[in-house]
Amino acid sequence: MINHVVLFKLKDYPAEEKAEIIAELKGKLLALKDKISEAKHIEVGENYELESKSYDLALLSHFDSVEDLDAYRVHPEHQKVVARIGETTVARAAVDFRF
Repeated sequence: MINHVVLFKLKDYPAEEKAEIIAELKGKLLALKDKISEAKHIEVGENYELESKSYDLALLSHFDSVEDLDAYRVHPEHQKVVARIGETTVARAAVDFRF
């Protein structure tokens, strides 16, 4: 199996707006579980410290194969979420590994 881990750092928003955007992105990412069959598991966590200098949101997802991860990456529903993430973030880090 492949574990796909992605971290997101949001733009500098006021605290209330930042919390709303985090909730929005979290909901959109979690909704992909029901839209993309290749995704076997999706978990999203937000940093408990809203004003952290670290990343704000983490995505953990599992796939049976690299091919399934590749299918997920180009899936139209995933691309919609990617577009919104691009509008709201300044940094992204990702690691994919077998487990």
